[in-house]
Amino acid sequence: MDTSTVVRGQHVQSNRVALAVVTAIFFMWGFITCLNDILIPHLKAAFSLTWVQAMLIQFTFFGAYFLMSLPAGRLVAAVGYKRGIVAGLAIAGVGALLFWPAAHLHVYGLFLGALFVLATGITVLQVAANPYVALLGPEQTSSSRLTLAQSMNSLGTTLAPLFGGLLILSAQPRSAEELAALPQAEALAYRVAEAQSVQLPYFGLAITLFVLAVAIWMFRLPAIAGVEDQPTRPGGLKDALRHPHLRYGVLAIFFYVGAEVSIGSVLVNFLSMPGIGEGMTEQQATFYVSLYWGGALVGRLLGTWLLVQVDPRRLLGWFAIIVMGMLAVTMLGTGGLAKWSVVSIGLFNSIMFPTIFALAIAGLGPLTGQGSSLLVMAIVGGAVIPLAMGWLADHYGLQGSFLLPLLCYAYILHYAWRGARRN
Repeated sequence: MDTSTVVRGQHVQSNRVALAVVTAIFFMWGFITCLNDILIPHLKAAFSLTWVQAMLIQFTFFGAYFLMSLPAGRLVAAVGYKRGIVAGLAIAGVGALLFWPAAHLHVYGLFLGALFVLATGITVLQVAANPYVALLGPEQTSSSRLTLAQSMNSLGTTLAPLFGGLLILSAQPRSAEELAALPQAEALAYRVAEAQSVQLPYFGLAITLFVLAVAIWMFRLPAIAGVEDQPTRPGGLKDALRHPHLRYGVLAIFFYVGAEVSIGSVLVNFLSMPGIGEGMTEQQATFYVSLYWGGALVGRLLGTWLLVQVDPRRLLGWFAIIVMGMLAVTMLGTGGLAKWSVVSIGLFNSIMFPTIFALAIAGLGPLTGQGSSLLVMAIVGGAVIPLAMGWLADHYGLQGSFLLPLLCYAYILHYAWRGARRN
């Protein structure tokens, strides 16, 4: 047998094992990120927050992506993808541990601080793991490969609402009117107990993250030839932004993540509205949140095959059109029609993030790290868009606020059919 054939076979096998290992990272950050959808209604009740105040959870979490992406990119460039992944897991573990004192002291600001540290760790993971998977094989299958890894992310987002509903939203929520009718001491005790119910779940997450960091440290991940062995050049961000498909891709990630997070953030409250869920409780609504994210899981598994058969740009465009139609039904419909239209959006969200990411970094070569940092920075859309949607919900009603994510998907359609073209 030809020696070169044996070497190529070993290389392919090594890449497959590495891909399998790194997908565990995608599961964890999907699980953690989706827990915010449970944390929002929980802390909204525990601290009697307005929608804008409650959306500070997403603003803080995704704001870390904007503030920490460039430092994360420099960290990964300095230490490599493997050590970057280990560092991200360790930082996220520290953030999860900080939920314990935040709950004990019953201070909303401390919850936001813990979320910022947790999200900083996730930012490092995003900067390291997304391009690593995209580059772990031929460029023409990078969208398919990244979509496969993101399917594990979707598995995490599917399980998180069920986990959170069981451990965090298990108590019967009380309305602001019910709390106002209680004696002050009893109302305060209720709010403190609600806040402290997050301690054990996030402590368990911290332990899991630390164990995973040790496991990755002990595993030998292959280096990416031609990328990790290239020195980081000063001014690399400006060089990367000279590529139009990356510039437009940064905006596409901003609007996509903003829309996806906004929808997930309000699902529990939207589905428990009288005209939509027909008496559904918040805990019962978490099942449908799980279906929303479960649709993304199914779509990504199917998309792994579809993206090999169909032009990724064309598929992305058609999915954006379908989601826009579903959002229109969500805004104008009632009962089961509105409920199932919004839940079904998850299926068509499935391929969007990995496809946009892979299209945006295609052909960047040694500038891939800088491009990845810019794309991860754009995840700040998950901070800005939900806050804007919360303002719309406070002033014009929750159902009407879905107009904002609809406009976000309109830009994704533009990116798919025009902006993603490489000159």
